Parts: sequence; C-alpha cells; structure tokens
Amino acid sequence: MKQWWKSGSPWIWLNGGAVSISIIMVFGLLALILVRGFGHFWPHAVISTTYMQANGEQVRVIGELRKSETLTAQSLREAGIPLPEEQRVATRHLLKLGNRDVTGKDFTYFVADFMGDWSYPREITVLERREWGDFYGEPVRLLQDGQTVAERDVVWGELQPRLKRSNALFEEIRGIERGAIGNINFRLERVRLDQRKAELRGTMTPELEREFAQRRESLNAEYAVLQQRLNELLQEVRRDALVMRVADGREVTIGLNAIVNAWQPNNMSIPSKVVFYVKSFYDFIFGYPREANTEGGIFPAIFGTVVMVLVMSIIVTPFGVLAAIYLREYARQGPLLKAIRISVYNLAGVPSIVFGVFGLGFFVYVLGGAIDSAFYPEALPAPTFGTPGLFWASLTLALLTLPVVIVSTEEGLSRIPSTIRQGSLALGATKGETLWKVVVPLATPAMMTGLILAIARAAGEVAPLMLVGVVKLAPTLPIDGNFPFIHLERKIMHLGFHIYDVGFQSPHAEAAEALVYATALILVLLIVALNLTAITIRNHLREKYRAESD
Repeated sequence: MKQWWKSGSPWIWLNGGAVSISIIMVFGLLALILVRGFGHFWPHAVISTTYMQANGEQVRVIGELRKSETLTAQSLREAGIPLPEEQRVATRHLLKLGNRDVTGKDFTYFVADFMGDWSYPREITVLERREWGDFYGEPVRLLQDGQTVAERDVVWGELQPRLKRSNALFEEIRGIERGAIGNINFRLERVRLDQRKAELRGTMTPELEREFAQRRESLNAEYAVLQQRLNELLQEVRRDALVMRVADGREVTIGLNAIVNAWQPNNMSIPSKVVFYVKSFYDFIFGYPREANTEGGIFPAIFGTVVMVLVMSIIVTPFGVLAAIYLREYARQGPLLKAIRISVYNLAGVPSIVFGVFGLGFFVYVLGGAIDSAFYPEALPAPTFGTPGLFWASLTLALLTLPVVIVSTEEGLSRIPSTIRQGSLALGATKGETLWKVVVPLATPAMMTGLILAIARAAGEVAPLMLVGVVKLAPTLPIDGNFPFIHLERKIMHLGFHIYDVGFQSPHAEAAEALVYATALILVLLIVALNLTAITIRNHLREKYRAESD
C-alpha cells in the first residue's frame, strides 16, 4: 500500500474521478436544460376532473398538469387540508388553470385524495392570448360584429381561417406602428434636432425655418395617411369574437384580435403535435416578448446579445493583440514589465460588477457626457451617449475580456520557434517585417483562442450589463433602416438578463419557470454557435499557416 501511494497512482485516479464527476455534472445540467427547454413547446394534454373543496362543494377543474409531488400528510394538515390523522403521505398536483382574468390565478395545487377521475375531452381548447396568459375552455359560438356565425361543433373549423385573418391584420398593424410610424417619428425628431442645432449656432434664417416647417408638414401628412389606415385596420381586426365556456360553466367572450394561437391538444395527432412544436419554437425564436417577458418570443434578446458580442469582439481584438505584441516583442524586460503582467493577470480576476460600475462612471457619465456636449448639444438635456447603451455595454465587456486576449496572444507568440525569426532575419527581412508577416500570422490561431474565450465569457455576463446598457424591454432594435442604421447609443435586451428578469423578477413565477429553461437553452446554443464559428476560423487559419510553413 505504501509503495502504491508513492507511485502516484492514487492521485491519478483522484484526478480522473474529479474530471469524470465534473463532466457528468456538466452533461447532467445540459440534459436538464434540454429536457425542460425543449419540453416547453410541446402541446401538453389538458385534463378535466372534479375537486372536493373543504366546504364539501364539488367543482369542475380544467387545466394542464405541470408537476406532481409527494408530501407528508402532516404538512398538508397544517396547511388546512382535512386529511385523516392516520394518513402518512399524500400526493398533490400543480395544474395550470390559465384564465387569469376570470379566476385571478394561473396555477393551483390540488390534493389527489380529493380529485375525481381524470378525463381528456377532445373539445377543450387552449388559447394563447396577447394579454392575461393562456385561456382554457370549450368553444361555444363564434361572433361577427356581435352576430353568431357558428355554434358548437362547427366553431373550430370556422375559427382557424378567421384567426389567421386576425393575425395577418395584427401583423400589418404592428408593421405600421413599429415600421412606418416609427420611421416618421424618427424623422420628426431629426427635424426638431436640426432646427435646434441651427438655433444654437445662430444660423437660423427665414428660408431655413420655412424648410423645417415644410419637412414637418410633409411628415405630418404622411402620418395622417398612416393613421387613417391604422384606424381602418383596428376596426377590421375587432370584427370577430369567440365565446368560450370555462370550467364553472360561465361564458366568456374573447376578441380574436387578443388571440395569438388556438389549439385542441387532446384532439391532436402526433404529426400535428410535431408541426405545432416546430411552429411554437420558431415563434419563440423570432417573436417579440409579451406580458412582462413571461410570454411571447425572445428575438430582441437574441439580437441584442449577438450584436453586443460582435461589437465587443471588434473592439477587444485589436487592442488585446496590439498590447500582447508590445509586451512580448517590444517592451524591455524588467520589473516594470513584470508588474504590468501581474496587473493583467489580476485584472482577469476582478469581479465583473466592478467593471460595470467603472463603465457606468467613466464610459457613460464622463466620456458619454463629453460626447453629448461636443457633438449633440441640440439634444441636451436629454442624453444621447451620456446614458447606458449598446456601445458602452460592448466597451465594458471588451475591458472585461481584454486580459484573456492578451494572455492567449502572448502565449501564442512565445510558442513561435526562434529559428523562424532567425531565418526571416537572415533572409534580409527587418524585425517589423518578420513580426507582421511571419510571426503574427503563425500566432493567429492563439489569438482566435483568446477571442473564443472572450466570446464565451461576454455572452453569459449579466451583472455589469445591468448598469451599462441592458434593459428589461427595449422598444427598438439597435439596427434598423434609419440612418446611420447602426445605433450604438440605444439600449438593448440580453439573454442573460432576460433569464434573470423572468426567473427572479416575474410576478408569475410558475408561468416563467418553463420559459427560463427555454431561454437558457437558447443562450447555451448561441454560445456554442459563436464558439464553433470562431473555432472553425481558428482551425482554418492553423491549417493554412501550417501548410505555408511546411
């Protein structure tokens, strides 16, 4: 045994076991996210049952089973559930009831001992609404301008084409509001700022004032036409309504303009469920959030994350590479350089929230305020760059990941054999030519490694971004059709902050749970996609320069 300990084998097994446990934990976490995330989009069956209340009254319950758990009967008795004293354990089920505007609550626990038999009526319909969450019930009749056009069994067949028409009208309305009217508002603001700028510079003339008035009048005329079309669409989209019967027998009228989607999960075949699943996943990726981010899609968050990472990469790569080249190739080796390297290593260990505070204080208030005073005085006191935005978030993350790029690039430069440098110098190349045409290209894969690590960290950061540009809900994307097309001053949404907001700040925690897993899944897939792209570029460069060196 003593000889075995001296041989070092126990440490090898200990290291191997630790690595194995770490891999199992990572894959277990990914499996949990995959199962919970992908399961969010599957159309689950809706049950119908009865429940005996404490007063002896029996009520009907319609809902979607979310989870079941077994508890001690004593804990349930303490909560007021009248279970027999001799009973040890009991099972309770969490059902999603929906109909928040009718019953006042989305989710409720029901003790299995007081539930009747479960059934799955085929006519139960689930409505995904733009407000108030999902609605569960049975379709009774379809209305057009208040008149009944379909009842009972024919309602479902008539509902689908009318719902498709309603959604098409709603998309046209949203396109006008966010696109055309948004563009007019942007141009009106530019007219106001141009007029204000002329007044501040003292260059305002009667001719220029008339030009501003004409531009404003032309834009107002365009707005009036769009507003008229918008009113017509709003009148059309309110035409149809659906009457639904809820679990307690009441009938509720819901306008089709408030419905996003409708399906009957108990009446769907496996192929139709697969089609529904794909469509729901697509809508989640490319849709816009609703209901305080607990409903709808996450496209603005995906877009903001990708744009921020790209801008960060553009900023951090040249600065990190140039700093590493100077420290490795040009700086005089000595105590000062050693202190700088130690500082760089220590900078990598600074908590990210500290970078956020620094970015808010220096980048936003100092640099942003100076930029506003110098280039955007006409917009003051409303800040342009003197407020958190995309550029400051990207710059803060670039500062956060700069040590990673510097260290990786330095390591790559140090691995270039001295014989390559000496051969280049022997052939008559200068030191600069040797560095930029021989050494740096060979170290490019190491630079890409640093960029990969920087992307992986930046895409998942949340704490500093809350201070320098990420918000719960951004009204517009940072890229649009208005000049200069890329608006670095705008605030953005981010997947990491979206997860934090939905998981910890949502008023409907149970409804947000599945969405948290789904968003986390998309964030993991996005990071993997960005990393794979960078790894592919790195491998291509490695093979290219390896072939050239051979």
